[in-house]
Amino acid sequence: MALTLVLGGVRSGKSARAEQLIGTGPVRYVATAPRPDGDPDLVARVAAHRERRPASWATVETQDLRTVLSEGSAPTLVDDLGGWLAARLDAVGWDTPEKMTAELDGLVAAAAAYPGDLVLVSPEVGLSVVPATHAGRVFQDLLGTVNARLAAIADRAELVVAGIPVPLTGAALPGSGPDGAPLPAAAPIVAPAPSRPAAPSLPPVELPPFDPDADPLAFPTLSPPDPFIGREARDRQLELTKPAGSLGRLEQLGEWITACQGVCPPKQFDRARIVVFAGDHGVAAGGVSAYPPEVTAQMVGNIAAGGAAINVLAAQAEATVRVEDIAVAGDTREDLSRNKIRRSSGDIAVTDAMNDEETIAAIAAGRRIADEEVDSGADLLVLGDMGIGNTTPAAVLVGALTDTEPVLVVGRGTGIDDNAWMRKAAAIRDGMYRARPHTGNPKALLRTVAGADLAAMAGFLAQAAVRRTPVILDGVVVTAAALVANDLAPGAASWWTAGHLSPEPAHALALRRLDLEPLLDLGLRLGEGSGAALALPLVRSAVAVLGEMATFDSAGVSGKSAD
Repeated sequence: MALTLVLGGVRSGKSARAEQLIGTGPVRYVATAPRPDGDPDLVARVAAHRERRPASWATVETQDLRTVLSEGSAPTLVDDLGGWLAARLDAVGWDTPEKMTAELDGLVAAAAAYPGDLVLVSPEVGLSVVPATHAGRVFQDLLGTVNARLAAIADRAELVVAGIPVPLTGAALPGSGPDGAPLPAAAPIVAPAPSRPAAPSLPPVELPPFDPDADPLAFPTLSPPDPFIGREARDRQLELTKPAGSLGRLEQLGEWITACQGVCPPKQFDRARIVVFAGDHGVAAGGVSAYPPEVTAQMVGNIAAGGAAINVLAAQAEATVRVEDIAVAGDTREDLSRNKIRRSSGDIAVTDAMNDEETIAAIAAGRRIADEEVDSGADLLVLGDMGIGNTTPAAVLVGALTDTEPVLVVGRGTGIDDNAWMRKAAAIRDGMYRARPHTGNPKALLRTVAGADLAAMAGFLAQAAVRRTPVILDGVVVTAAALVANDLAPGAASWWTAGHLSPEPAHALALRRLDLEPLLDLGLRLGEGSGAALALPLVRSAVAVLGEMATFDSAGVSGKSAD
């Protein structure tokens, strides 16, 4: 006698796995979904499920699971609890989910008391397609509750990802036992993160000063790059010794730079500057990264010493590098931490990333850094990031602002394994739940689920646009900050170009929302500004074409023949 819970996303293979576990002898198969009349696709799926069941299996179609589980002790497979929950909510009313309490209690009690082998199939919260509506939120909350309560009493629980079953381990949370109260929200039940020794206590951080009369959240109305000068650049492209449009996007890039500079032909960049914002994130302690948090401080030192990938790539692109400790957990050199806001940001799965004062100070720090660079002569900026675990808050921001299901924004980051991926998916799901009320308020969103480094990046990007200075964006972390920056200062995105496309799924979603097309797609996922640095020679080439290439007249070359 054993109770097994099999979780998974849409088309993950969870049903096939459950059928393997229940065996090939006489089995009672309980189908919970209503008959799919009128839906050809669902009819076909149900037929496919039936065809692979052994002839010895008996099928029962019902949503009355308590009655079924009170009868007999035959090996039983229930597929699935998502269909059962939706059907029961249809019956009791989606606006009165409290009426499901007795239903959930009864199901858990019946499953715990069942005398035979029982396999329950259920969708994992965040791994299925659920509309971002009141009904969708009710369904997710109740599904998370029933999954957690059943997992707490199950002899075995598995999560099926891409057809591969992964056993789940970990202690049950209080209130999730068979006689406990329902959990208020879905709880991740994944392999716990490896424990690490506690970090030594360090002194608190004093916030960097900023002008008390200035409002870091107040941005002037932005004007875009000069469209008339951009048109001059397009006309000039037609005069150069090449067929019109033959240099493809390089021509469009040159036109954008010309419009940003407000002069045609454009000037070659004299001081391209790469600024890397560094910060740790409390969510990393939950095992969402392949590397320990102390790597952030170590890499800040490596960048400052000139030994990182970004330093090598910057030298090739004729750019210089600045690294700023915004929220590194450990201590860094004084000259690198003048704008430090705090030691690591909070664990966004369970608490806010920072408080209001820190959020405002971080945005102000980003704006100040942008002003310092432009005032020092920077005519092109590249933004990079460094921080263990920072793709998790980035994915939360992108998912929340693009209204995307959590599972669709979860990436592998530094190269995490399946267990770490599941922990990350759970953290992103919980972070997005906390982000939902704040998507229309950039400051509140940054405070709740971002981090001081991401808030500073948002301030930096918005202020660069205020200063009419073009920026090359890097990967998913920078682009997530850019989404918020464009909300802080509407129109700022017209001053940015995307250096590359990362394999992180959230990156493509964010670029699509900003209407930016990446210049490169090399499978890069390092961060640091590396992809943007590799795109910098392309940007320089676009300038050189417009400024140095001969025209048909100056070269004595005949133009295109008239038709």
